[in-house]
Amino acid sequence: MNLAQGSDQLVRLSAVEYEVLRRTIAARGTARMLVAPISCMGWAALTLAHAGLEGTPTVSLLSLAVLVGGFESVHALHVGTERIGRYLQVYYEADVNGPRWESTAMLVGPALPGGGVDPLFSGLFVGACLLNLLAVQPFTSTPIEASLMVVAHAAFVFRVVRARRAASRQRAVELESFKALQSRERARG
Repeated sequence: MNLAQGSDQLVRLSAVEYEVLRRTIAARGTARMLVAPISCMGWAALTLAHAGLEGTPTVSLLSLAVLVGGFESVHALHVGTERIGRYLQVYYEADVNGPRWESTAMLVGPALPGGGVDPLFSGLFVGACLLNLLAVQPFTSTPIEASLMVVAHAAFVFRVVRARRAASRQRAVELESFKALQSRERARG
């Protein structure tokens, strides 16, 4: 294989990588939009079943676990999508005549008053968590039981708040990380 063939192959490989990563971003965005409501529907079904059974309060931990699993899935999808976006921004958008979606989107920022949408659905998950806690309270028979339920639910709310705070800083942090990585690669190369 001569130098020109190798260069052509790298260009094709690069184009394929870009296309695959853009499709991955789209698929993860769609998955996030499905996971959140499906998780809430599963939570609601379990909560209603629990209320109808008048079981022990610890059964509500199962419905809380559905919320936790749903939130962690949404969070992982979001973090991975953002990371791919920053990679594309640094490695594919240096040429002003090339693709510019990620760079342009960061420049525009949130276009809606109040900061735009919440990609983690934080309000939805925290609201469902609080409703879950309210639903379990009639079934708690001891202060210790009630306290354990409050602690479990508060831990989840704390996790959501921490994840939301980290997600708000992720773009800038990872953009700088990829730029530094690219600089090191160029220095070695």
